[in-house]
Amino acid sequence: MEPVILIVEDEEKLARFIELELVHEGYVVKKAADGRSALDLALSEDFDLILLDIMLPELNGLEVLRRLHNEKQTPVILLTARDSVMDKVSGLDAGAVDYITKPFAIEELLARIRVALKFRHAQTAAEESAAADAASRSGTLSWGSLVLDEKGRKVTYGGQEIVLTNREFLMLRILLENRDIVLSRDTLLDRVCGYDYIGETNIVDVYIRHLRTKIDEAFGVRMIQTVRGAGYVIRGE
Repeated sequence: MEPVILIVEDEEKLARFIELELVHEGYVVKKAADGRSALDLALSEDFDLILLDIMLPELNGLEVLRRLHNEKQTPVILLTARDSVMDKVSGLDAGAVDYITKPFAIEELLARIRVALKFRHAQTAAEESAAADAASRSGTLSWGSLVLDEKGRKVTYGGQEIVLTNREFLMLRILLENRDIVLSRDTLLDRVCGYDYIGETNIVDVYIRHLRTKIDEAFGVRMIQTVRGAGYVIRGE
């Protein structure tokens, strides 16, 4: 059965162009031109993938993404005219699997779509396996007064809760699980964003900076260390 893709784009010519290319590639396509109708459609029907513009009338793309992922985990690729790292991080943290910056070559978009669809089921299987593995472990990791509760998805320092995004939590967990092992940016990128992710590796630096702000700077510790030219590491307490 052909994958069904929802295009959410208010630029009519661009939406039509993408639609024609996707139909030519054998996909089934539906379209929406504003955020509110897109959200209604995405919640009422099942799509294999959604191409979602950020700048939309009525409801912006990031808000659509947040509301959608409260109900479903449909893969979303963001279409954005904004090319700053923080805008991309916001989209990824909100649940997008990838993003592409306008203007883009249709060949690149098609490649990103193929990657997202190819690994969708593999990612689901990996998450189920990780969840089963986490359930079999004690469920906690610690460093000094910091405690990461895997089962409760909660991080505290001296009993004070630290609010982390999903990817910040995952990166901290990976670093704690590999204490005293230097992990490269590429390794962290693969483990946090998935090995099919094809964006910039400096996304890792942004997440590390967020963790340092919320933990190292907030509590006056030096937990996450940079190893120049190699990557990042958490060493003994």
